[in-house]
Amino acid sequence: MPVRGSVPGVGPSLPPVLKAAATRARSAWWLARGGSSPDRRGLRILFYHRVSDDADPLAVTPRRFREHMELLAAEDYEVLGLSEAFDLLEAGRLTARTIALNFDDGFRDVADNAVPVLERLGFRATVFVPTGVVAGTAAFPWYSQQPPLLGWDEIVQLDRAGSLSFEAHSVTHPNLLLLSDDVSRQEIEQSKIELEARLGRQVDAFCYPAGLFGERERACVAAAGFRLAVTCEPGVNVPGADPLTLRRRQIDPRDGRLDFRAKVAGGHDTPLPLRGLYRRLRYGERRARDRRRLRRQRPAVSAERLPG
Repeated sequence: MPVRGSVPGVGPSLPPVLKAAATRARSAWWLARGGSSPDRRGLRILFYHRVSDDADPLAVTPRRFREHMELLAAEDYEVLGLSEAFDLLEAGRLTARTIALNFDDGFRDVADNAVPVLERLGFRATVFVPTGVVAGTAAFPWYSQQPPLLGWDEIVQLDRAGSLSFEAHSVTHPNLLLLSDDVSRQEIEQSKIELEARLGRQVDAFCYPAGLFGERERACVAAAGFRLAVTCEPGVNVPGADPLTLRRRQIDPRDGRLDFRAKVAGGHDTPLPLRGLYRRLRYGERRARDRRRLRRQRPAVSAERLPG
């Protein structure tokens, strides 16, 4: 069963009931403002975590996932992995009905319950995996009993099969903001090295754990050689957007048909009110900046490893 993360910045965020209520209110407002005319500008990236019947705030049921994908197919959307969709955006060849699809963390139920749907509909997606969690040297701290993840043999096989491509999501899925400079850099660089060694190809994209990043994290991602990186900031990606801070919108277990349509069409492109304050309180973004500033002023404590 899922539990609140013991490490700031990872795991489920808002309580599911509260998040669902805010989502439904925004979807209703989108519809009232003429939501039948979708905003076709740029590229929208949708992401899921799990596709399972488990009582997990990160798990969308297989039935609901199938309904989501079939709705996209019925409306003639092309659903692609991240790199392919971004290349079309930059080349000016992105069609108005194109969605990039992501799955975070590499849970096995994605292969069991999502891949058959994707293959039937001719859709593709990108999966972001934390290499240490896959290897079993780390675990997601928000679970008391962690659901099964894909193993390395399965990841390599699926990556070669074509419906899924796998990209980097750090090593241990920490809150990068709370780590020292060296440890944060290592989490980013080592995930690329390890995943490339397993897949036998170049790894181009990074996903900031829990979407948490700042100037330092972006710089580390660039220095590591990643071409793309995704956040959890809502919005649409237009030509010329920063490729290392791409925006995405999460699909949640309680999202109904209207919520999903609104997210696809741009009705949830802006953040909820007070989101910035909530992130500072929960994830310690300001505190992390203050602690890094203190390290620069007091070198004697720079070797201290912070939680996360």
